[in-house]
Amino acid sequence: MTASTTRRSAAGRRRPAVAATAAVAASLLLLSACGDQTDAAIAKREAQKNRDVNAPLFKKLPQSVQEKGLLQVGADITYKPVEFRSNGKVVGIDPDLAAAMEKELGVKLNFNNATFDTLMGGLKSERYDIAMSAMTDTKERQQGIDGSTGKKIGEGVDFIDYLNVGVSLYTQKGKTKGIDGWETLCGKTIAVQRGTVSHDLAKDKSKKCESNGGKAIAIEAFDNDSEAQTRLRTGGVDAVSSDYPVAAYAVKVSGGGKDFQMVGGAPLKAAPYGIAVPKGHAQLRDALKAALENTIKNGAYAEVLKKWDVKDAAVKEVKVNGGS
Repeated sequence: MTASTTRRSAAGRRRPAVAATAAVAASLLLLSACGDQTDAAIAKREAQKNRDVNAPLFKKLPQSVQEKGLLQVGADITYKPVEFRSNGKVVGIDPDLAAAMEKELGVKLNFNNATFDTLMGGLKSERYDIAMSAMTDTKERQQGIDGSTGKKIGEGVDFIDYLNVGVSLYTQKGKTKGIDGWETLCGKTIAVQRGTVSHDLAKDKSKKCESNGGKAIAIEAFDNDSEAQTRLRTGGVDAVSSDYPVAAYAVKVSGGGKDFQMVGGAPLKAAPYGIAVPKGHAQLRDALKAALENTIKNGAYAEVLKKWDVKDAAVKEVKVNGGS
């Protein structure tokens, strides 16, 4: 092999390398131009566009939130009419209230879907900044105690209470099977959403059935309320328990109002829904409380509740940790 041949061979090896380097550089330029296309990055860019530094409460927010222009909200987006998807958009009581609060805060509240029983863990791991998902304010949740086991599993949360609701029962329409309240559920089967107040209440009532010499309530717990409704609709259970706004909405719209009927009278165990904020974030908590108070003062709060037919659930005063 001559020297000239060797040089040509070497040059031949270099050309693909040069071409590859150029291709990588072009790709990097393209990526730089397009930017990060992950959901989180897109939400952040949208938040920056919507950030309003002149909003009434913007400067009340923690500096980190001001800079991001965004709060990540954990929610179970299957809980009609509190939050659900319609034509690809998150709608409902909570999203509408959040939109009203955004105007006061000057930052976006971005809803992230999750099953209800994972929301507290998501707050603990800092996946979410807050949770707004028809979450009942209870002492156990405030203190980070698992309602089922009584064991402490975290530092807990602070709640900003925004609605007063109770738990209701409903059955198939015309097929109540003698159910007209919790005391008539002994020996019957009920569907609930896992980790909710309805779930805890069903377990308590079942124990009372047994202590009084009756049969336990058979409890079927599901990831979301829609699954519980489907189970009732197909006759797999005798009743469903859920928060009053959800039960009332299901009775009204499912099957054009022909599927279900409410039983048992007035909602039981009325308690407040609260926006959950991890302990140790008092500045964020207080800014959110002030934003909610402003929506009450300017009438936006009343408009949302009227739109979703839950005016009776209005709070007269925004409390922190008002649940028991």
